[in-house]
Amino acid sequence: MSIALFSLITFLGSLLAGLLGALTGLGGGVIIIPLLTLGLGVDLQYAIGASLISVIATSSGAASAYVKEGITNMRIGMFLEVATTLGAVIAVVLLARYLPKNIIGIIFGFILLFSAFMSTRKKVNHETHVPSGYWASTFKLNGTYPGPNGEQHYTVLNVIGGFVMMFFAGIMSGLLGIGSGALKVLAMDNIMRIPFKVSTTTSNFMIGVTGAASAVVYFQKGYIIPGIAAPVMLGVLIGAMLGARILVKAQTKWLRIGFAIVVTYLAIQMIYNGFKGIV
Repeated sequence: MSIALFSLITFLGSLLAGLLGALTGLGGGVIIIPLLTLGLGVDLQYAIGASLISVIATSSGAASAYVKEGITNMRIGMFLEVATTLGAVIAVVLLARYLPKNIIGIIFGFILLFSAFMSTRKKVNHETHVPSGYWASTFKLNGTYPGPNGEQHYTVLNVIGGFVMMFFAGIMSGLLGIGSGALKVLAMDNIMRIPFKVSTTTSNFMIGVTGAASAVVYFQKGYIIPGIAAPVMLGVLIGAMLGARILVKAQTKWLRIGFAIVVTYLAIQMIYNGFKGIV
């Protein structure tokens, strides 16, 4: 395959990944890595490096808009980023060095299955009017976000549980090169009981920082190749921008179901290839 053809296929595939990732809220990494490894035969480590670059680009673009709108909770983001960054650095420095690639592929497959399940779950908006937890009050994590009837107040619960889950999400991000949006939303939405608008936008803000911490180590190891990372980054960025525009008007119920089916298929392929040792 020529370099031009490889770049074109990678760009188009990444554009589709970014589009679907934006519409489902799970990011494009869950499609990019199977595309590169299963479809184009790219080594898993180089696919992870390229995916990390795309995660940084898309997160940075979307996060700035959400911060301006006042939806993102910066205090929660910076507090939990300590856990995710620490987990990501541990993953790329220790785990990625000693874990065989086929084991990483198997882990990635199971995370894909979990992401597919999370994409089909109905989001529940937690409007918490209960007393704030001790740690949330101590670190001043409670906040407001703009709603249809003015500022909506919310309180944060189970801060320690959310912090632990974020540490695990950071490990998965660093090890697999994905944003781990499903795990981060699980921590903030289900454990900390934050309204889903705030949890989703704050997760997006955090993903770029976690990706940057992981990408530095991958770059030092030589796993980030511009010929692979550039078309991936451009494709995902354009796809995510298109997805953000479509999301305003689109009904994503059936899209999420279709996305879950595709991701489940890719997960089974990754797990199968991992056990066969051909990842």
